[in-house]
Amino acid sequence: MRSMKTKVKKIDKMQLNSEVSRSIVEEAGDILKSGGLVAFPTETVYGLGADALNKDAAHKIYAAKGRPSDNPLIVHIARIEDLKRVVRIIPKEAYIIADKYWPGPLTMIFEKAEQVPYETTGGLETVAVRMPGDEAARKIIEAGGGFIAAPSANTSGRPSPTKAKHVIEDLSGSIDMIIDGGDTAIGVESTILDMTVIPPMILRPGAVTKEMLEGLLGDIAVDRTMVSADSGTAPKAPGMKYRHYAPKAELSIVEGPTELVADAINSMASSRISQGFRVGIIGTEETKGKYRAGIVKCIGTREDEMTIAGHLYTILREFDEENVEYIYSESFSTGGIGSAVMNRLLKAAGYHVIEV
Repeated sequence: MRSMKTKVKKIDKMQLNSEVSRSIVEEAGDILKSGGLVAFPTETVYGLGADALNKDAAHKIYAAKGRPSDNPLIVHIARIEDLKRVVRIIPKEAYIIADKYWPGPLTMIFEKAEQVPYETTGGLETVAVRMPGDEAARKIIEAGGGFIAAPSANTSGRPSPTKAKHVIEDLSGSIDMIIDGGDTAIGVESTILDMTVIPPMILRPGAVTKEMLEGLLGDIAVDRTMVSADSGTAPKAPGMKYRHYAPKAELSIVEGPTELVADAINSMASSRISQGFRVGIIGTEETKGKYRAGIVKCIGTREDEMTIAGHLYTILREFDEENVEYIYSESFSTGGIGSAVMNRLLKAAGYHVIEV
């Protein structure tokens, strides 16, 4: 039930030292330190922040999102030296990775320190920690006490928010404050790397890719649930269990040679439209001209898959706004950032893949 008045404040990331920006950050920090909820931009997606060391504040995140309580939250920090306050053991490899990719779109999992409540970790003995690359996010984290739990700022299961308006649609009336910092730069959540196992294991792909991490450490494992349906075990990281990132429509991913994929999508779209349904199609700059039916949206170019990652959630939300009932999407490569795109698409589609 939405009964709270949510403040919406716009911040200029190019003028974070201005009096207006400092005032907004200070106000956000006061809300966080008092146990409230503040949504703010990071370089990946918008996060819904609460004091990570306050179990009651962490519980509010689950309530506002409608999030299952065994789905762990990520603790966001603004200084590398704060890692030791929430983590029991820091492997030397973690410092090598942090030196290269923090601040940035990478989360690492460690054995938790005693002061981190189980409400933040989803009942686990491990804690996920990230230092965001977005300067405004780090200032808000510092203002809020230095340890901010912040899952994506959306209703649980929906496409993650890459614009403040997405947060307003999902959470206005349920949280204290939304900080509008414009569109996020990357558009998919951080890579999650489990540092409690040898070799370290990617539990969720993101902009820091397997190839990049292997360049630092050598062998990197990949969790099998990245490419297949989740098991019934408790999730060790966000996004490993439950349907995620999903539009309201039924989403299908079509795999195969380009021409066959386009023909199959055209055929399925035409059939659904003839039955009176609204149909959406996700194509690319290279293929958008091949589609003859339905609402066709270009997600980006295959020559730069960062453009695809950046538009994914926005397109899924646009289809919701247009009351689309069926969506057909091309598949994408599983190398580099493409791994993150396909991970999110598969979960959004409930692993419904059509091979042609």
